[in-house]
Amino acid sequence: MKVRQQPDRHHRRWRHRLAHSLRWRLVTLFLLLALAMSMAFVGGMQKALSAGWREAVRPLLADYVDRLAAEIGSPPDLARAQALVARLPISVRIEGPTVRFDSHPKKHDERWRRGEYGADPANARLLQRTTADGHAITFGIGDLDWHRSPSAVGWITLAVLLALAALAFAYVRRLLKPLDDIGAGARRFGAGDFTQPIVVRRHDELGDLAGQINTMGQDIHQMLEAKRAMLLAINHELRSPLTRARLNTELLPETPDTQAPRDALLRDLAEMGRLITDLLESERLTNRHAALNREPTDLAGLVQDGVDAAATPVLLDLAPGLPSLQIDRVRLRLLLRNLLDNARRYSADPGAGVGSGASSPIAISLSRQGNDLLLRVRDHGPGVDELHLPHLAEPFFRTDAARQRSTGGVGLGLYLCRLVAQAHGGSLSVRNAHPGLEVTVSLPLSAPVSFPTAAPVIPAESSAP
Repeated sequence: MKVRQQPDRHHRRWRHRLAHSLRWRLVTLFLLLALAMSMAFVGGMQKALSAGWREAVRPLLADYVDRLAAEIGSPPDLARAQALVARLPISVRIEGPTVRFDSHPKKHDERWRRGEYGADPANARLLQRTTADGHAITFGIGDLDWHRSPSAVGWITLAVLLALAALAFAYVRRLLKPLDDIGAGARRFGAGDFTQPIVVRRHDELGDLAGQINTMGQDIHQMLEAKRAMLLAINHELRSPLTRARLNTELLPETPDTQAPRDALLRDLAEMGRLITDLLESERLTNRHAALNREPTDLAGLVQDGVDAAATPVLLDLAPGLPSLQIDRVRLRLLLRNLLDNARRYSADPGAGVGSGASSPIAISLSRQGNDLLLRVRDHGPGVDELHLPHLAEPFFRTDAARQRSTGGVGLGLYLCRLVAQAHGGSLSVRNAHPGLEVTVSLPLSAPVSFPTAAPVIPAESSAP
């Protein structure tokens, strides 16, 4: 079933692109305009000239028909009629008491059936003559070369129209080529790559638009660099006073009255230190020049070590025989730790054991799907509102309005996980597993280094596991 759906989806995508293609719209407009102008010109000229032309040709044609009838004679001479048909592109039909002759019987029958001779009495009188002995002679058009091969004329006309359509499409494509460059440049700017500006091919309206977008991209790049530099400077300057504050707090005397405030202050200082570390790491990962220390790594072993270090009840499902990955071990440990912290924070009862029956433990699975390794971490908590799913991996996003750290941290955990996954060429998706939330990290087996973008996480389809 999936094999059938893939071509259908491909065809629908192409039909959608053709239906919304500006090039094909312009080509169709040109062809329809040319057809309409041709029909209007031919129709107008025919109406304008038909009346005067008929009045001028009718007496000449009548005189010519009289001469042809006189040459055949009365009674009609078959030899002369056959000689006329052989010499001129005309047809002759003779009906009478003694002579019956038809040079083109099929053609005359068809014309009588269509009513070309009898529908208009004037035409009948113009092309028919009656001899003195009572024979009726009817003249018409004989065999012409263009009558013998109408299909060839039609195919030639169709070929010319197709050639004109192809030339029109090629010209429109060349005319709109700057739009492709502008689209590619906009995608580069959206991905954070401002090193290559849009190529300005012409100095028309599209060229001006490309230049304006280049200027906009430079302005955005400067604003992002200024923001990043300011954030890094602030984080760097905060480390020194935080270190001094922690040192002074640890030097406080441990008394029953000061023990609780001292511990609370140390926890807050540690939380602020982790926040600064996470911010610095996020800035390193969002930098397109971020360097990953890739090395062959057994991801299953890395997950096992991370679970053992976390000392948290976890149900592990690691597929056997998984290949090694070229990954940054430090960043993957950070990703796993944040996923475990997030799952533990939102579990129904984090302190319950595996066999206690009070809650289900965190479930972690690692499997292969095509050319990707999928790492899934699921908790069994209340889950997340469907409206919040697309925003879970945004920096500082919190699902609770009160923004309490006890219920949701500072909102950087999943954001860092998404950055780590994207830096390895992968992706991160979330879904409600009913119960709980499941986070899936997809890592390609072999992929070039990619750089994270500011795009929000894409929620997976919500369904029961």
